[in-house]
Amino acid sequence: MNYTSERERRLATESIPKLFLSFSLPAITGMLVQALYNIVDRFFIGQIPDVGKIAIGGIGVSLPITFILMGFTMLFGIGGGANISIYLGKNDHSTARKILSNALIMLFITAVVLNGFLLLNLEQVLKIFGATSENLPYAKSYLKIILIGNYWNTFAFAFNHLIRAEGNPKFAMYSMLIGAIANIILDPIFIFTFKMGVEGAAYATIIAQGLSFLRGLSYYLSDRKLIRLEKEDLKLDRAILYMITAIGVSPFFIQIAGSLVGALLNNNLRIYGGTLAQGAYAIINSISTIFFMPVFGMNQGMQPIVGFNYGAGNYKRVKETVKLAIASATTLMVIGWIIIQFFPHVLVGFMTPDAELMEITVNGLKPFLFMMFIAGFQIISSNFFQSIGKAKISFVLSLSRQVFLLAPLIYFLPKLMGLKGVWYAQPIADGLSALTTFFFLINEFKALELAQCLQNPGSEGCAEKLIDQET
Repeated sequence: MNYTSERERRLATESIPKLFLSFSLPAITGMLVQALYNIVDRFFIGQIPDVGKIAIGGIGVSLPITFILMGFTMLFGIGGGANISIYLGKNDHSTARKILSNALIMLFITAVVLNGFLLLNLEQVLKIFGATSENLPYAKSYLKIILIGNYWNTFAFAFNHLIRAEGNPKFAMYSMLIGAIANIILDPIFIFTFKMGVEGAAYATIIAQGLSFLRGLSYYLSDRKLIRLEKEDLKLDRAILYMITAIGVSPFFIQIAGSLVGALLNNNLRIYGGTLAQGAYAIINSISTIFFMPVFGMNQGMQPIVGFNYGAGNYKRVKETVKLAIASATTLMVIGWIIIQFFPHVLVGFMTPDAELMEITVNGLKPFLFMMFIAGFQIISSNFFQSIGKAKISFVLSLSRQVFLLAPLIYFLPKLMGLKGVWYAQPIADGLSALTTFFFLINEFKALELAQCLQNPGSEGCAEKLIDQET
């Protein structure tokens, strides 16, 4: 096949370890940078004298609402990016252009509608998501500013997925890096120097997100872009939207499910542990993102390689990429598990100076992330199905963990075990969902091996597989 760019040639021919490393490192950096927005905010908010331990719970309550915002961004950003990779693999640039334009139009529409609704109903929504009378003022002050900035953060985040899908992960990484560095610098200035407290953290965040947006926009206004939009592409196409949402619906529902589970979790924490337990969960979530975000970065690094080669029919390269991603993610998660189980006070002490909050957090951290060593496998495998366009399987696997397993456990276990039940729900759900994912992955790998043999019947081991297929 003749490739129109060096990026496409690399995706098709370069060694998988080298390719995976070059795509994943920028994505991992980008995801860690994205995580820093919340981690840095919570760190500095937790240091505010007298009110920090309450305010951090308010930020935690607002987190599930930001999941909803991110869900719509993923619906069209990831859905568009995955399809762009597949159609670039087919050397179909015309369809890739239409995918990009439809994704951008829908991102604009959803940002206007969703942000507007939440701003008009903010206090009621926060109460539904578990805010207490103590932390509601902090959650409201923080989130109303974040929602205003989400008008441009929607595009900043989506640009990174779309640019990465074109095979330019370094540009996406630097876009996110600029924003994160700005947030780290501005947070202490706004919170402490200007004495703006929680609102200062929010203003620092949206200014930083604005810088990431401007850099992403500059890519599409320059000659660096691989996909060049034409005026006739800037219209909605029902068939293209179906393709985008068919893939994007899985990460979308993962985020929505995560939001609902977060609301259920925060409400149970309020009932069985109070405001400080909500603050503890906010810290636990921050610590978990340190290890989970690199795995999500590996997902993003894997996606264009898998999508391109699957579209091109290079199934051997698809399998090699997925196996490498699983091994890398599992190694990282095992390291994280060891640190969390044996040195929890070091991690928690970094986030809060309050002794009471620290004790509650440590007691929750160890059981809550007890099964994280298998989470890397589950995350990579689920994203693999999304990357090859099998969104239904990815959707089922993702929902099995969040909705069918985790939500019922969060609801019922605290009735039997109190606050401990909230912490133990997560590891039980992780273990059961990993078993389900393993079954689907093995079957898909067998299907890829058969497809490869049908293309090259003379390959080693293919004769037996083809005979089994015929019988």
